[in-house]
Amino acid sequence: MKIAVAGGTGAVGAHVVDIARSRGHEVAVLTRSAGIDVVTGEGVDAALGGADVVIDTSSVSTLDRDKAIAFFEGASRTLLAAEERVGVGHHVALSIVGVDGSASGYYQGKVAQERVVESGPVPWTILRATQFHEFAEQIYARAKVGPVHLAPRMRTQPIAAAEVAARLVDLAVAAPAGRAADLAGPREESLVAMVRAYAAALGHRGWIPAISLPGAAGREQRNGSLLPGPGAQLGRETFAEWLARTR
Repeated sequence: MKIAVAGGTGAVGAHVVDIARSRGHEVAVLTRSAGIDVVTGEGVDAALGGADVVIDTSSVSTLDRDKAIAFFEGASRTLLAAEERVGVGHHVALSIVGVDGSASGYYQGKVAQERVVESGPVPWTILRATQFHEFAEQIYARAKVGPVHLAPRMRTQPIAAAEVAARLVDLAVAAPAGRAADLAGPREESLVAMVRAYAAALGHRGWIPAISLPGAAGREQRNGSLLPGPGAQLGRETFAEWLARTR
């Protein structure tokens, strides 16, 4: 099977590429570095030639609602139109648990993406997953005031990105399924504890204060709105196991 991966060098996409190839599939990686732009459409038709399925793990670094919606709607419409032209029979999109009604601008972008996929011309599967274990690494790197790292208070049930990637490949080689069961990690974690544990594994010994983010989006992080429901499938690797393996 030929699998095209949008965002194939990202946190999940790179794992998708490796796993798909390890299972014997032909893989086309759609990235700007290869001259393929999923927003403008440059190079997309050629990259999708002969593909049976597209896995969309593309992302954008923004918390702005309008920018997130513009990216996810634009990329999805571009991909779906190209898929229809060249005869791709299955579109698999990665989304996030808890996006419905969220105040987060990024999450609203994912809701817009889901709507485009659901109303599009190509049979589809959407997988919602919780935050990745790698989220602690991202927060450690980005949440800073001067030299001080910050740890936002958040209830989360994180999962290894590699496990999400494996599930995406499983779904891609199966028939289109619509909304697949949500995917989450094996247990709930505190993001504050995750960030501090990640920092300690790096040898950081400074103070990392816990903070509560303001507004509705901050309340969602703390009140459990972003945790999986009872029907979710659970991964195996805990955050502590992931940290020991990767650090």
